[in-house]
Amino acid sequence: MDDVPLSSPDADALADLARRARFVEALAQSLAAGDFRRLVLAKPRGAGDLLRVSVKRVDLRGVPHLQFLAQHRTRELTTNLPLAEGLAQVDAQLGAPFQHAHLFTAAEELQLLISKRGKVALRRSRIAAPDEAGAGAQGEPPDGDDAAAGHARRKHRLVPLEAPFLRALGVVDAGGALVPAMARKWKQINKFVEVLDHALDEAGLAQGEPAADAAPLQVVDFGAGKGYLTFATHHHLSHRGGSRGWPVHTLGVELRPELVRLCNEAAAACGMAGLHFECGDVSRVTPAPVDVMIALHACDTATDHALHAGIRAGAAVILSSPCCHKQIRPQMSLPTVLRPLLRHGIHLGQEAEMVTDSLRALLLEAHGYDAQVFEFISLEHTSKNKMILAVRRRQPLPAPRQRALLAQIAEIKAFYGIREHALETLLAEPAPAA
Repeated sequence: MDDVPLSSPDADALADLARRARFVEALAQSLAAGDFRRLVLAKPRGAGDLLRVSVKRVDLRGVPHLQFLAQHRTRELTTNLPLAEGLAQVDAQLGAPFQHAHLFTAAEELQLLISKRGKVALRRSRIAAPDEAGAGAQGEPPDGDDAAAGHARRKHRLVPLEAPFLRALGVVDAGGALVPAMARKWKQINKFVEVLDHALDEAGLAQGEPAADAAPLQVVDFGAGKGYLTFATHHHLSHRGGSRGWPVHTLGVELRPELVRLCNEAAAACGMAGLHFECGDVSRVTPAPVDVMIALHACDTATDHALHAGIRAGAAVILSSPCCHKQIRPQMSLPTVLRPLLRHGIHLGQEAEMVTDSLRALLLEAHGYDAQVFEFISLEHTSKNKMILAVRRRQPLPAPRQRALLAQIAEIKAFYGIREHALETLLAEPAPAA
C-alpha cells in the first residue's frame, strides 16, 4: 500500500487523488501496452441492485473497445465503449458508486480501495512472469498442470488456435496469436467442447467415419449470442482435421438481429457450410427433430423453455447453463428448521438456484435422460459456471423408476411449498400436432 505520512488534511486529499490517478494511469498503460487482462469494479454504494461491473477489452469491427458487463441481482447489462470513453467511464465510477477496483495485468494486480470517508489506498502485487509459471505457446495462459510442470508446453486443445472462426470472432489476431483479453473465452470454448465431446460418445453420436449417405446431425443453440460456442460446436462436429468430421446442420437462435447478421457474415467468410443463424425466441421456436440442443445463460424460465424444446425434439444431448433463477424463490415457504440458515438473502438465493436446477435434472431423468449438474468452468473465468448435461437413455426408463422420480419431485415441492415449476408445467402440456 502506498502509505505516505502527511501533515495536513489538504495533503491527505492530494495523496488520495494521486493514488487514484496512478490506478487510472496504470489501466491506460496496460491497455496501450497490450497486457491488460481484466478489471472488476465492486462494492457499489447507493446503486440499487447493482453488484459489480466486469470490464474486458474487445475488438468490434477492428476497433478496440472496453466491454462493461454490469451484474445486477436479477439481470446483466452489457455496454461497449471505445477505449477513450471507456477509460473516462471507469474514472467517473471510482468512488461513486464503486469503492473497490481490481485491475489485472500481465505483470501485476492493482487494488484501489476507497473508504466511505473518501480515503484511498492503492495496493500492488506482482504476478509471476510466463517463464516462471510455465505459460503455453502462442500466448496461451498456463493451466495448473502446466505451471506445476515448470516448463512451457502446449496443452492439447480440441479447438486449436488455427481454427479459422477464431480469427473471425476476434479470439486470435491477424497473425494467429491468442488475443490476451480473449484467453479466458478460449479456455471456456475448449472446456465446453470437451464436455460436448464426452456427451456425444455417451449418446453414441458421430462415432467413426460417416457413411456417404449419412444424415446430417441436427444442432440448435438457443441464445447463441456472439456465436463463440455455436461456431466451436459446428467446427468440432464437421471439421475432418482431427475432429469428428460428420455432416452437420447447426442453427443458432438469437434475439438480437445485429448479432445474427454478424454471425452469418462470419460463417460465410469462414466457409462453414451448414451453419446458420436466425432471429428468434426460445419460447416461440419449435425446432424439427434435433440431435444436440444447447442453451447457455438462458435467463430464468427461458432455460425451462429450452429444456422443454430439447425434450420435445428428441435431442440425444442437451447442454444448458442456467442463470437468473427468479421463478422459484418467491414461491418458497421456508421449513422451520431451515429458517435460521436461509434468513440471509444470499443463502436463500443459492438455495433457490439449487432447488430449481435439481428439479430440472429430476424432470429430465423422468423423461428418459441421464442428467448431471456440475461446475462447467472455474468461477475465475465466469460467474455463470453451472452446467446441466442430459444424455438420452438408450433404453426406456423403467416405469417404477419414473414413478419414483415423480414422487421425489412432488416431495421436494411440498417441502418448500412450491406451487409451480416452469419445466414441469411445459411438459404437462400436450405436444403440438405434427
